[in-house]
Amino acid sequence: MAGEGQAIKAVNPATGDTMEPSFGGAVPADVEKACALAAEAFDRYRETSLEQRAAFLEKIADNIEALAEPLTERAHAESGLPVARLQGERGRTAGQLRLFAKTVRDGHWLDARIDPALPDREPLPRPDLRLRNIAVGPVAIFGASNFPLAFSVAGGDTASALAAGCPVVVKAHPAHPGTSELVGSAIAKAVEDAGLPEGVFSMLHGADHATGTALVTNPHIKAVGFTGSRGGGLALMKAAASRPEPIPVFAEMSSINPVLLLPEALKARGAEIGKGFAGSLTMGAGQFCTNPGLVLALGEEGLDAFVSAAKEALGESAPATMLTPAIHTAYDEGVAKLEAHSALELIGRGGESTGPHQSRAALFAVDHEAFMNDDALQAEVFGSSSIIVRCRTAEDAAQVLERVEGQLTITLQMDEGDTETARPLLPIMERRAGRILANAFPTGVEVSHAMVHGGPFPATSDSRTTSVGTLAIRRFLRPVCYQSISESLLPEVLRDANAEGVPRLVDGDMKIN
Repeated sequence: MAGEGQAIKAVNPATGDTMEPSFGGAVPADVEKACALAAEAFDRYRETSLEQRAAFLEKIADNIEALAEPLTERAHAESGLPVARLQGERGRTAGQLRLFAKTVRDGHWLDARIDPALPDREPLPRPDLRLRNIAVGPVAIFGASNFPLAFSVAGGDTASALAAGCPVVVKAHPAHPGTSELVGSAIAKAVEDAGLPEGVFSMLHGADHATGTALVTNPHIKAVGFTGSRGGGLALMKAAASRPEPIPVFAEMSSINPVLLLPEALKARGAEIGKGFAGSLTMGAGQFCTNPGLVLALGEEGLDAFVSAAKEALGESAPATMLTPAIHTAYDEGVAKLEAHSALELIGRGGESTGPHQSRAALFAVDHEAFMNDDALQAEVFGSSSIIVRCRTAEDAAQVLERVEGQLTITLQMDEGDTETARPLLPIMERRAGRILANAFPTGVEVSHAMVHGGPFPATSDSRTTSVGTLAIRRFLRPVCYQSISESLLPEVLRDANAEGVPRLVDGDMKIN
């Protein structure tokens, strides 16, 4: 939706040059129009057949893939991310849309339930009770800076909301307006081709916080999806909670993703783990929400090998362009604070910068006691920066895990002999994170049915949900019970005929048809 407000232009972070064309920012009237169109479209869109909605999602995926290299090239210019990475991200974006199409078709997410009437039950009869999930209403989605495709205009939040039956109003990220415009046009074309109401999808541009606040506080909006900074997420949560009708904000915000080096693994393969860790830390200039920003080393044997290998690999790592000038500035300031901290030892840095807005990886080390005495050391530095905490015992590591905030991930590097060391740590990890890994690194999130990309605050604003994987659809649903409603008024999925073949729980027993 073209706005009448301040013009927005992208900045190429690799050169610092301003890019053409400009995109009109939204004014309050634009926000109101988009939200009103979404509200007008809601009842019609949420009652589309499962097949129609699935086909619509697949059409969006087709349209995005058809954009091919022009989309990748624009995203590369606006984000500084490598072309190969963006090609993969484009495939992931289309893939998750198709996965949600499959999810829509199978109908499990409706959680359809039927408790037939028991008129002869004593002492009181039971009425006929039927339940299904319905969409919550129009959803506001905020594009993320670090994934201009997979977490942006047609990313997982949008895909899951559309799958649930919610019209979507997207606020495009101001760092990549051209990329957003291309993807937004692909969705709008799919809406038109499917014969759906215009308000099923709208997109707004806005460089300041006013557009986002106006969107979240608009009474037509019933939920919010956000990926970004803790400050941004908290501001949206506050605005949503202050409305006359408060609404949920599903915000993915801040995580340092601890990696535990257990003793036997550290002894046996410290150098190998160190090299792999450095690769994970520097991937994409560290601009992943699952970047390993904290390492807990249990014991000393093998730690020197880990540190030496990580330091060497970091020294060989090429500096990488960060997403925006502001993100680069914040990273440099964060690393400078760590360098000035009296308790921290600088282990190594990445290669020297050769251009504007490039980051140099940074690795520090600290003793367990010093880390426990300063909560500031667990603050996220968004980028390729990490701290090794030297833990003498598993009890030290348990203390650190109890101290750190909620996380998206916690990783175990362990061998067979570490099982008993890991066992008492596992309950703490379950309380602290949404995903627990063994012998891998947290960067890289599979889009699947069992994935959880969420966790206790401040990793996310609601630890019961995920922003990646098919379970994400549940964020935008609510249950409705129909008591003694006639067959002719019931929704199709709850009628006796079950024309769409939706799985249903009938009097406590699962029936496929």
